[in-house]
Amino acid sequence: MTALLLPWLKFVLCVAAIGFAGPMLTRYGDVIAQLTGLSRSWIGLVLLATATSLPELFTGLSAVTVADAPDIAVGDVLGSCVFNLVMLVLLDELSRDEPMYRRVDQGHILTAGFGVILIGTAGALLLLSQNGLHASFLHISVYTPIILLIYFVAMRAAFVYERSTPRPPSNIAPPRGILLSAALVRYGAAAAVVVVAGTWLPFIGNEIADIMGWRQSFVGTLLIASATSVPELVVTLSALRLGAVDMAIGNLLGSNLFDILVLAIDDIAYTKGPLLAAVSPAHAITAFAAVVMTGIFIVAMLYKPATRLRGTIGWVSIALLLVYLFSAYAIYLYGH
Repeated sequence: MTALLLPWLKFVLCVAAIGFAGPMLTRYGDVIAQLTGLSRSWIGLVLLATATSLPELFTGLSAVTVADAPDIAVGDVLGSCVFNLVMLVLLDELSRDEPMYRRVDQGHILTAGFGVILIGTAGALLLLSQNGLHASFLHISVYTPIILLIYFVAMRAAFVYERSTPRPPSNIAPPRGILLSAALVRYGAAAAVVVVAGTWLPFIGNEIADIMGWRQSFVGTLLIASATSVPELVVTLSALRLGAVDMAIGNLLGSNLFDILVLAIDDIAYTKGPLLAAVSPAHAITAFAAVVMTGIFIVAMLYKPATRLRGTIGWVSIALLLVYLFSAYAIYLYGH
């Protein structure tokens, strides 16, 4: 009985540590935004998205090197993309004063569009690799530079858009009694907690897969991805409490971009050959579910729906939930 419970206790401990560090990332990310004059959307896209994706990065590196669990690495990355998009449902439901899609920055469409390109590319490359249509230089897939290029083009486009779009002056006074250096140090300390917990997760995932008789693709996509997405969840709720919805959405969409970058980094670290050729084809289900969900978000940003079913939940949220549940059930059937 102890052998059955111990891996789950370790899993809960990791989730708690990541959850503890999440509010600190948000709080000091907001302070950095105010002290530097950067917009909350930009802070969410770059600073918070990078920090909250550190669990995926270190979980993936640990999974493909020490733990030798490539399916956990890929499942974690793509599963986290889907989890991040499900959090848009939570944001929408908690934004009762005014429909969320009517009051957020239109610049998120740019980030979401690049999300479709990056995640869709990753899904297509996965299927190509599964069918033997891949090549490598040393042990690195020739597809990895494509992912790296698209990511940096996306960041460049977001930076140019941010610089060229006029912003209304902020009505929030910068915090007193804290210097930018102190905010950066505290932000870094919170990120360090996330790094330690993220490095430990793939080993716990392997233990759980062994004792439960589950496949690594299932554990990585649904269990590990939910754990490494805890920072996004906590940051989303904390940002909403601050009234920073744009920061929250920027964090979620930016995390998806960074997560696909993690896929390329994992491929570089995986020395046994191209990473996407060594994993289950079931991961393509998750990738294309994330593409469909991002497309739904883009439609909502342009259409700006205001109606809710029985005054509680919007059709956009229903559509996002249905796609998520379908993909989760498909992965469950494949990996259970």
